[in-house]
Amino acid sequence: MRRVRYESPGGPLFVEEAPLPRPGPGELLVRTEAIGVTLPVVRKVAETPEPVPLGGEIAGEVTAVGEGVSGFGTGDRVTGLCAGHGYAEHALLHEAMASPIPREASAVDAVALVRSGLVALGALEAARPEPGEAVLVTAAASGVGHLAVQLARTRGAGRVVGAVSDPGKADFVRGLGADHVISYGDASWGTPVDYVLDAVGGELLTRALHALVPEGRLVAYSSGGGAIQAYDLLVGAKSVIGFQMARVARSRPELYERRRGELWRLFAAGEVRPVVHGRFALEDAAKAHGEIEGRSNLGKVVLIP
Repeated sequence: MRRVRYESPGGPLFVEEAPLPRPGPGELLVRTEAIGVTLPVVRKVAETPEPVPLGGEIAGEVTAVGEGVSGFGTGDRVTGLCAGHGYAEHALLHEAMASPIPREASAVDAVALVRSGLVALGALEAARPEPGEAVLVTAAASGVGHLAVQLARTRGAGRVVGAVSDPGKADFVRGLGADHVISYGDASWGTPVDYVLDAVGGELLTRALHALVPEGRLVAYSSGGGAIQAYDLLVGAKSVIGFQMARVARSRPELYERRRGELWRLFAAGEVRPVVHGRFALEDAAKAHGEIEGRSNLGKVVLIP
């Protein structure tokens, strides 16, 4: 089978022939039909001192199961988070991380909706939103952000503001249901909001905090780091809440499953629409990463083996 690998920090990415993996206990072997490209994986290639498997979101058909697997069988269509080599024609997926794909959805729908949607929905619930409140979503055109904009609407947000790196993304974000769109470099971010969902981090954290009303909440779920001053919290009695999807998946599987079910329900009802920016072959994985690095994507970037 073919898979994508790299040998040194920063790449380059290349396709190689590799043996077909065999599922171990509790594992599914999945013939991948779609693979989600995420910012954390892109950053791993650039930042980790030693090469790591390119894991992440996959969707496809189960072709074999390991010992002890009881919830899935060959021929089932599944999606989930692969911890090993996911940029491949076949990948191993642990049963605990797998979920079925509804009949009416495609594999591309699954990788565009489920993992990014779980992050967006988890961050939104961490903010404890009340109907009628105003929200600011950073990276609003990203794979997670474009779903967060839509999910905020389903939770009754009174005003949704999208923040983007490029003003050229404004029409896309408005089309998702945002009332206003701002750029990171704008001198003013307008009327303060009740809560912020921040996927960017870094220097943007301070601006996100200043965009809050007194007693507002900032949910930080970026892998980009950043720091804020304690005084900026004290003066407005504001809160910062950290959110990590992996922690929920490990410690609260029932909540993880409930949120997955809600995402598929909203998808079936047409209330949440995952958008795919581009579909790339495995040989074009570097181009797919370039879309993320250049912040040019509108929605999800997907590899198609």
